[in-house]
Amino acid sequence: MRKPIKGFSKLSKLDKIEWIAATYFTDADAAKHAITQYWNTDQKLQQLHDEFIENTITNYYLPFGVAPNFLINGKLYTIPMAIEESSVVAAASKAAKFWLNRGGFKSTVISTTKNGQVHFMYQGDFDKLQQFFKAVKPKLIEDSQHITKSMKKRGGGILDIKLIDKSEHLKDYYQLHATFETLDAMGANFINSCLEQFAKTFKTEALHFDDFSEAESRIQIVMSILSNYVPDCLVRVEVSCPVEDLSEDQSITAKEFAHKFVQAVKIAEIEPYRAVTHNKGIMNGIDAVVLATGNDFRAVEAGVHAYASRNGSYSSLSHAEIVDEVFTFWMEIPLALGTVGGLTNLHPLVKVALEMLDQPTAKELMQIVAAAGLAQNFAALRSLTTTGIQEGHMKMHLMNMLNQQHATNNEKEIIIAHFKNNTVTHSAVETALSNLRRMRND
Repeated sequence: MRKPIKGFSKLSKLDKIEWIAATYFTDADAAKHAITQYWNTDQKLQQLHDEFIENTITNYYLPFGVAPNFLINGKLYTIPMAIEESSVVAAASKAAKFWLNRGGFKSTVISTTKNGQVHFMYQGDFDKLQQFFKAVKPKLIEDSQHITKSMKKRGGGILDIKLIDKSEHLKDYYQLHATFETLDAMGANFINSCLEQFAKTFKTEALHFDDFSEAESRIQIVMSILSNYVPDCLVRVEVSCPVEDLSEDQSITAKEFAHKFVQAVKIAEIEPYRAVTHNKGIMNGIDAVVLATGNDFRAVEAGVHAYASRNGSYSSLSHAEIVDEVFTFWMEIPLALGTVGGLTNLHPLVKVALEMLDQPTAKELMQIVAAAGLAQNFAALRSLTTTGIQEGHMKMHLMNMLNQQHATNNEKEIIIAHFKNNTVTHSAVETALSNLRRMRND
């Protein structure tokens, strides 16, 4: 029977691996080999990776690909993407090429406001709390100057602080809702530091506010934390062209394609079951670029999906219309991104990704990431409304299937050629490979 281990974090990396291999694997040597084969031979680089997180035992690699031919606001980009899912990079590249000669992607940053809250409990008269907040607000900002000094020099800082009454939903619950501008930094540490200082000042000053009773002065700070819901950190991206310029598929007219495409988007606007998969396709493109550029894709995902539900029902992030025979496809999406701080200054491939993008500002990165998401959505909807999603998707999975069957390089060449004109399924690939091997044995 397995027992808990004490002092695991204090073990060396090799000792951690020894314990894991001995405890959880029937073949300890094979497990150790699987873990250590991905270590970097460059010891300094490996140490850098080891220190990103705790209890590191190895590196987990994802493919780092690129999608060329993205024309965004008149500038040509090759976009880095870190993702394991077959067809994502190919689909984004195909969509980028499609729109390259149709005006490309037009993108605008609407706002870059980020926010956070100090959550607290207060038992007393709300009018008194409002009076106290009005009196203490300047001091909240003043006491945070040692945190905001350098950010203010660059043009950022605290934008505003508001008192929010949430007691209708939870007894005695209120919050200080603060908004920030963090420029090219994602700003999580900056925002959290400011919020914790607000909380400290707010609680201390309450003890000396004359209009409070003793009970009212004992404000309980529950927590101080940024929010990953950033509905005011928005970027808009769109593509547009005359309907007659849309079709490259001989099986469907441009007009029919445009109308089917718009209907597909409208279905995602009203049907949550479809909207989730629809938006997941958008996030295939977004997450891949966010990860490649060293940003927090989990924060982006959480904020985006909350935004998709902002009207009370989960809905499509993208929209499409035909007006005066002009097709337009667009979305507005919240993206809190940074190009300085965090992994951007540490991870070698993040540095490569940002240099490939011409060292973008946070606003420029928002536009690039949004374009990747819209491209991915366009590619998926184009397939769905014409040939169907599986034809192209399964062909991109073909190499994975062949690797699972331990196909040789020569076998891969023959099977890939066979499926250029045949439908790819798991059973079809297994049959084709089995027939090929049987013929050779005969």
